[in-house]
Amino acid sequence: MAAYFLAVFHRSSLAVAGLLAADRFGISASQLATFTTLQLIVYAGMQIPVGVLVDRFGPRSVMLTGMVVISAAQAGFALADSYPLALLARVFVGMGDAMTFICLLRIVAAWFAPRRIPLMTTLSGTLGQLGTVVAAIPMTWALGNLGWTKAYLAAAVAGPVVALVGLFFLHDAPRHRNLRGVSKTMREVAGGIADSWRHPGTRLGFWMHFTTPFSSNVLGLLWGLPFFVRGEGRTDHEAALLLTLMTVTAMIVGPLLGWAIGREPWHRSTLALWIIGSTVGLWSVVLLWPGDAPLWLLVVLVVVCGAGGPASMIGFDVARTFNPAHRLASASGIVNQGGFIASLVLVLSIGWVLDWRTPGTGSDYTADAFRWAMSLQYVLWALGLTQIVRYRRKARATTSRSALAPVSLQS
Repeated sequence: MAAYFLAVFHRSSLAVAGLLAADRFGISASQLATFTTLQLIVYAGMQIPVGVLVDRFGPRSVMLTGMVVISAAQAGFALADSYPLALLARVFVGMGDAMTFICLLRIVAAWFAPRRIPLMTTLSGTLGQLGTVVAAIPMTWALGNLGWTKAYLAAAVAGPVVALVGLFFLHDAPRHRNLRGVSKTMREVAGGIADSWRHPGTRLGFWMHFTTPFSSNVLGLLWGLPFFVRGEGRTDHEAALLLTLMTVTAMIVGPLLGWAIGREPWHRSTLALWIIGSTVGLWSVVLLWPGDAPLWLLVVLVVVCGAGGPASMIGFDVARTFNPAHRLASASGIVNQGGFIASLVLVLSIGWVLDWRTPGTGSDYTADAFRWAMSLQYVLWALGLTQIVRYRRKARATTSRSALAPVSLQS
């Protein structure tokens, strides 16, 4: 949990520094978005390879390696004095980040009883999001009082400490410090991945993860503070509090969703659809509001968006119930790509639209530009909802309601 917490912190640490980064490197909105886009491309691209590595070498080894990589990358980001060097550092932040959550899912599956896995998965994912809280308020304070270099160097120190503790105390399973899989040929690995992707249950999980979290990810990773400050006329402090509230909401909703999907596995996709619909509705009200939206409405928005993060965990549970244990990490890697592919496309697209509507460099974005940019979410919602409905029908056709309940408890 500590490793995942730090990974989320490092992933989100640029969200409150977006305006500073634009001024520090003298870059445009699309160049600023490239930081997060590259990080997410690497993260998404690493999911299947990391899943294969976990199946082969065990989650402990992969997770501890990720801690070392992400800490070194954050230190490099602190010292970078040019845009290309800073981009390279964020690439390795994404690589280290990719080595944590799949490992956490595998460890949860090994340590907890099947009936408790849905709850523990969502609870683990939710508690890890505390890293976003630390990235919002304390990191804002550190950047303002310590400066760019000292703030990011201080953030990088915690990684080696967690890796050292994990080296002595973390176990892959109750009676195994390191749980190794059998060696496979590339053809066997590719066949296992293809079998996972071929199943409509895996694809349903992928599209759930694609559609539920990208709105909160985009706010939490990069564009939240600029949107609230430049787009809605809020202070830096108010914007940081809104981002924190979004994370606190995820922490509250996560365990409730975990309990609900464990109790009613047949209605998991319906629950995801309700959360997506609520998110679309709230964004519509905010974007159509004449002038700056009132603070109470922005509070409701971040609360609803905050539910999208833990709702993405439903996708992992769906994939778990439709795949055998030896394909669990690979299937989870496929699902985990969904939300991050959507997020990276949206982060970069928002930057392009902001540059189009607010020409020049720096951070002088306008409210009108943000309305245009944030409206891009509707394209991804339309695609995701269409695919969820499509693969829900196909997944349900492969099983009956009476058959799903035992599978969800035993897989």
